[in-house]
Order: sequence, then C-alpha cells, then structure tokens
Amino acid sequence: MARRSNSPWSKTYKEGLPTTAVDDHVNINQTVAGTITTGVIDSATGLWKGITVSDDAFNVDATHEAVPNTGEVLSPQSTPQYIDMTDFNDLYIALLPTRTGNYAITAVMGPNDNYLANLFPVNPASTLRGCTDQSYPAGASSFDVLFDETSEPLTADVWNIFLINGRLSNQKLMQFKITNNSGGESNIQFAYLRMV
Repeated sequence: MARRSNSPWSKTYKEGLPTTAVDDHVNINQTVAGTITTGVIDSATGLWKGITVSDDAFNVDATHEAVPNTGEVLSPQSTPQYIDMTDFNDLYIALLPTRTGNYAITAVMGPNDNYLANLFPVNPASTLRGCTDQSYPAGASSFDVLFDETSEPLTADVWNIFLINGRLSNQKLMQFKITNNSGGESNIQFAYLRMV
C-alpha cells in the first residue's frame, strides 16, 4: 500500500513559492514487514549473543540413592552442577521421591569450583538471599531468603512439579538443597525447566 505526499524537493518549494508544482507528489511505501530478532553484538566485546528461549524439556538430574531420613542432597549434581538462570525469569522444579512424606527444598549457592560471573570462590551451599519486588514493596532494602520451603509434602513415585515465578530470576550459580524429612530412606530425583 502506498500513500501520496507532496515532495519537499519540488522546484517550487525550493524557490519558496506557496504553490505546488504540477504532479510534484511522491509515493511513500507503507508496507509492514515482519522481522525476527535473533540476537545482538555486544558493543564491549564484539561477541554475538543470541536470544534466550525457554527450555523445551526438563533437565533431569541423576537419582540420589538411599537418602536417609534428615539427609541432605544438592541438585543438580551432574554437569553442569548448577542452574544458570541468566536471562530466565521463571523456573519449574520437579522432585520424584520413592517415599511419601515431607521434604525441605532450599535454593542455595552452587559449588565453589565454579565461577559466579567473574567471582571465585563462592560460598557453596549457602542459602540464597536477596531483595525482590515479589517479597517486598518496591524500593525495600533488606535481604531475605529467596526460596526456602521447610516442609513440602511430596507423593512417592510420581513427579511433584512446582512453579517458582520470578523469585529466582537471573541467578547465575544455583543449586537446590533437598532434605528428606519423610521419616525413612528415600531415593530422590530432581529436574528443572527454565522459562524466559
């Protein structure tokens, strides 16, 4: 579709005359075309950075075998041994225990043999603390535990799936500490799925 408009370069406008020349109109293209953004080039490094998309499927961790009552495990435990939430806002976690009962689930700092951006070493397995608009009014300044479920009842032999919306967004080096408080020994499997 095209629109017609007076040409600002017509001879009569150039000379400052108030009238327009005969047939001094130009066609202005008004076509709308879809575009796809696939990334940007970092101006500081010159490196390409693609657009982050949500995970297509859960990342399933290896099973923690025979975790005793009150025993603690860290997940994920396979490579990488942490969850990188850079550019992700929301997170699904899933737990598959072999014993029904209560389990504690806490977001903690990842292992100290990994960097958090350019910082090394980190305080491994320490509870993540911060300030988010989800837990405080905007502008609040005190730090709080970001995610700590002290007694979540889980059903045995099925995936117990939970959504953590916004609270752990952009955490770069994170694990979950899972404590078996079910009253007996349990195998525990963990999975996660990140969403933009």
